[in-house]
Amino acid sequence: MDQYVSPIILKKRKIRFDQLGTPPQIQDKAHYKACMKKWQTKLLHVQQAYFHQHKRAIVVFEGWDASGKGGAIRRLTENLDPRGFVVHPIASPTAEEQGRHYLYRFQARLPKPGRIAIFDRSWYGRVLVERVEKLTEKRAWRRAYQEINEFERMLTDDGVRIIKLFMHISPEEQLARFKERLHNPYKRWKLTEEDIRNRARWHDYEAATEDMFDYTDTQHAPWHLITAEHKWYARVHVMETIVKALSKHVDISPPPLDEDFIKLAEEQLGLKAAKK
Repeated sequence: MDQYVSPIILKKRKIRFDQLGTPPQIQDKAHYKACMKKWQTKLLHVQQAYFHQHKRAIVVFEGWDASGKGGAIRRLTENLDPRGFVVHPIASPTAEEQGRHYLYRFQARLPKPGRIAIFDRSWYGRVLVERVEKLTEKRAWRRAYQEINEFERMLTDDGVRIIKLFMHISPEEQLARFKERLHNPYKRWKLTEEDIRNRARWHDYEAATEDMFDYTDTQHAPWHLITAEHKWYARVHVMETIVKALSKHVDISPPPLDEDFIKLAEEQLGLKAAKK
């Protein structure tokens, strides 16, 4: 095992982009909408269970530029109670954050009891963009694998559920989406010079991402690879993956009814008489 990887148990698998095969898709719009409604309803029930049971969860979104992270997060949250989640869009660290350990700004955004924290990009920037763009020295990003594993293990040991998603598209699909954004005035703001520069180093990012999988795909916080070539399929897959991961070993049933409170409320509101 690499000297920079902690003894935390890694999953016995290799995630490789060139072994994905033909990307799955959903072609029927009515079927897509029905699937989305089903999983959004299930997720709302999961969120309510986490809220009532004071559980905490973190959902991490990583992926290629234009892979659909924003669209997936929008569908993920549109049916949820806004009091029970927060989305953290992660950009470059501020001047103040640069003077601290790179995990500091994420520690400050950890979820409160009963809440779900959604990270649009995350601490994995240390071993992706900072590695590829040489924004940090080699020994620092190599050491980060161990630091990240121990950070996540600390959180899961404290009861936090962590779901990590990587949204994958091909270079050809990314180019098509870049072209659409470039010529659509309502989407042009999404395309940046950084996106174009990153595309030129696709193979470097691919190698860094596969290393990230190898060193941080753990038993307590595994990676879920989302094939996002087709947006409808990707969004449904994201919803299904998150619901199943959050529901594992968690009682999703609603809290028991307080019969005394119901009786009191019916009397005070005049509902008991209305039933007769």
